[in-house]
Amino acid sequence: MLTRPQSLPGSPAMVALLFAANLATACDQRNPASAPDDLTTTFDTVAGVVHVANSGTPARWQLTPVVSIGPESLTETGGAPDEFGRVSAVALGPDETVFVADAVNHEVRVFGFDGAHVRTFGREGQGPGEFRSLYSLAWVGDRLLTFDPRQGRIGEFSGDGQWLGQRQTAGGWTGSPALLRFYPVGPNEVFRYALSPDLESLWVGHHSTGDTGDTLPRLSVQTDRLPGATPGITCEWEGGFGYYPHTVGAKLVQHPGSGGVVYSAWGYFYRVAVTSADGDTLRVIERDLPTEPVPDEEWEAGSAEFEDLRELRPDASCNRQSYARPDRRPFIDEIFIAPDGQLWVDVIRAAGNRWEFFDSEGRLLGSLPAVPYKERTVPVFRGDYVATIRQDDLDLDHVDVWRLEPQPVRR
Repeated sequence: MLTRPQSLPGSPAMVALLFAANLATACDQRNPASAPDDLTTTFDTVAGVVHVANSGTPARWQLTPVVSIGPESLTETGGAPDEFGRVSAVALGPDETVFVADAVNHEVRVFGFDGAHVRTFGREGQGPGEFRSLYSLAWVGDRLLTFDPRQGRIGEFSGDGQWLGQRQTAGGWTGSPALLRFYPVGPNEVFRYALSPDLESLWVGHHSTGDTGDTLPRLSVQTDRLPGATPGITCEWEGGFGYYPHTVGAKLVQHPGSGGVVYSAWGYFYRVAVTSADGDTLRVIERDLPTEPVPDEEWEAGSAEFEDLRELRPDASCNRQSYARPDRRPFIDEIFIAPDGQLWVDVIRAAGNRWEFFDSEGRLLGSLPAVPYKERTVPVFRGDYVATIRQDDLDLDHVDVWRLEPQPVRR
């Protein structure tokens, strides 16, 4: 079973730039009418690496609900199109359509932005148009790609659900759909997670007619030796073994980008490095924000599972007896690259996480309250729209579509 790696081959130069000191900052150019006067973005080039520093208050944006697709409760028959077994992925298609991957029912369900069910295609099996593990969807050019890692196949479909062909991949995988998935980075460019013959983690590029030729390694650092790290604790006892990660602490996050580059960040710093396939650092994007302490209650909650073990198993042998508490919260929880080239950063804040987005050169464009989404899923971007997967109090899955809009100016 695959788990999300935290330590995977990287460049010492990239690592140094990720953790170097903050740079100075200057001017947002996307929406200057609504941008506060103190927002600045500055550009500097050092040893061939472009440094982009952002500070101040960005323009305020919001996500306005467009449609929510999902049941308020289950019917006795369980046959309604919006009664999902388990939603693993979503793709926003052309003509305001929403394609939903139902991993339990092995099918793709299509809805309009009005919530109306349009069609369903796919079923369980190994033949054309059938799935064994429907993990991910992505629109690439004029077709929908589906990723079936257990079967080792990428399926190609038209918008109306017609089978167009397949591409073979290595099969037999299981793991989180948040990792084993497509990573859309352009209108006709997407990467998928893969493993090399020697089991190194990779991303492989695709477009509408085949492979792009871009293969990118996932970067690697020794995360437990970096500032802000909170290494997990491993314990053994008679007849048992356990690993207890802490919920507080920085992590390494990564995402491929268009043209064969990798975006990466060690979340303890608000700093994103853009590196080439060869590991050369091309650009460093920084944001100046104040630090925030880790509250005692948050620290204690993250330690609770390990403390419970110590009470239950006092005879357990552990590689350490306590966690290393960081001196402050990390800044970055996750990063994403949208098909229009914008960098989206999920920023950790005590008042509630925020999403901040940057243009392809690293200028900070806007900030908005983050939308929570179901574990083991990711948000999906297309133009001015964002789609997220949500699980309600009854553990029923819903798909929410939002429109990105400037926040009205209060007068």
